[in-house]
Amino acid sequence: MPVSTAPYLEACAGSPADGEAASQAAALVEALRRKRGSDLAPEISDAQDSLERRIRAHMSRGRVAVTLTDNRYTMISVRRLPKERRYEVRLHHMFADADPVITRALASYIADNDPDSSRVLGDFIDQNAGYVRGRARRQPTQVIFTAGEHHDLRDIFDEINLRYFGSKIDAAITWGQRTGRPKRRNSIKMGSYSVEDRLIRIHRSLDRAFVPKFFVAWIVFHEMLHQVHDIRVKNGRREFHSKEFLADEAMYEHYDQAKSWERRHLDALLTY
Repeated sequence: MPVSTAPYLEACAGSPADGEAASQAAALVEALRRKRGSDLAPEISDAQDSLERRIRAHMSRGRVAVTLTDNRYTMISVRRLPKERRYEVRLHHMFADADPVITRALASYIADNDPDSSRVLGDFIDQNAGYVRGRARRQPTQVIFTAGEHHDLRDIFDEINLRYFGSKIDAAITWGQRTGRPKRRNSIKMGSYSVEDRLIRIHRSLDRAFVPKFFVAWIVFHEMLHQVHDIRVKNGRREFHSKEFLADEAMYEHYDQAKSWERRHLDALLTY
């Protein structure tokens, strides 16, 4: 269901200048709806350039490249490239005209992964949820964290989605919440999939230097399969991993290698 531009228009109904801003916002939304491939309408390019400048004004160093989206699930996605002192940021178009408080929070979150800023951004997203396409469906309320210290979940998800699912999996992905001091656990849920939110969460324990990308990708692949295979009820009990599910999981290119690696490094994964 397309998003109505009414919230923009109602918020900007006061003056001619406000009316012009509303018109520009509506044009941006329409341009994002029409966007195909690498085509970039002037409305999108101008809005991205403006937001880049406003975010950069609050940063002491580094370059920011902003891509505005009309994504239904991922409102903020950051890829940090510290060696190049560069940040690639994908933001929902609700941020296009954000005030200085929000652009300052974006700068702090992008550069430093600041927890206070992430809370400010989470509140902003909740307040502007009406701008999200398909908002009749429940949306995840948390800020999406895809860029870890060692692994980028967005890149992994996109690669897996293209190779194994023909890019048909429609879900968001995020790292789970950070924990306190490291401790030895008895068990660990390395990934989860929320059917209602279409949201995959990956445990932060996997975002460490000793964890290979092929293992993280296996966990991501497993959770993506939950969108393909419904949960069945068998003999009065829910069956999360049917024979068909397990057969598809075994199709992962590094399946045996990942299983072997898990057995050898489980103790290290449990200590986080």
